[in-house]
Amino acid sequence: MKRISLIALFAFLFFAGKAQTKTFIDQPYIEVAGSADTMVTPDEIFIKIEISEADTKNKTSVEELERKMFEALKAMGIDVEKNLTTSDISSNFKNYFLRGKAVLKSKEYMLKVSDAVTASKVFMKLEDLGISNSAIDHVDYSRMEEMKNLMRTKAMENAKARALALTKPLKQEVGPAIFISDNEVYMVHPMERQAGIVLYEKQNSAQDLPKIDFEKIQVSSNINAKFILKP
Repeated sequence: MKRISLIALFAFLFFAGKAQTKTFIDQPYIEVAGSADTMVTPDEIFIKIEISEADTKNKTSVEELERKMFEALKAMGIDVEKNLTTSDISSNFKNYFLRGKAVLKSKEYMLKVSDAVTASKVFMKLEDLGISNSAIDHVDYSRMEEMKNLMRTKAMENAKARALALTKPLKQEVGPAIFISDNEVYMVHPMERQAGIVLYEKQNSAQDLPKIDFEKIQVSSNINAKFILKP
């Protein structure tokens, strides 16, 4: 009896699972892909700055260069406490040993600015202070997560529009979605090295800076969806 009961139980589970599968596959549906993309202007430009006694041939200490840099950035309206950080968590100075056992100190910083014109002014001011070892580290967009979700929404709207266009000649209605696959939103960042070249080539003076910008960041989303087809 137990053996018969087990066989009956397995048979019930098999046909129940098959029935559930058929519920999804046997109903008419349409499968479409949707996509959306946009371009956003970077509003977070990160500049890597290294101050070193080697820049002034050991004539000016790192501490003095650091103080001058702070004052210059504050004079430009940059919130140093908020937007300037040391890349070294312990904030220790790095030492470089040269011939003759001379020791030159250096320190690294990461500065965040919001636009290309400000970045140009920072580079020019650092050059005036004798701090020549600076470069664009990377760029980003502050509302990136919001933009990703917006592209997901538009990609889904695009998929629904495609489904409607495909079914219109068939005189059928598109029902609710029964499956949605969200492919990861991807971004294409500009090459920071090229962006830095643009900055230097187009700037003439601090008083006459052109309206320049970084190459935009591409944000794209792709989805797949299945919609029920109604007669």
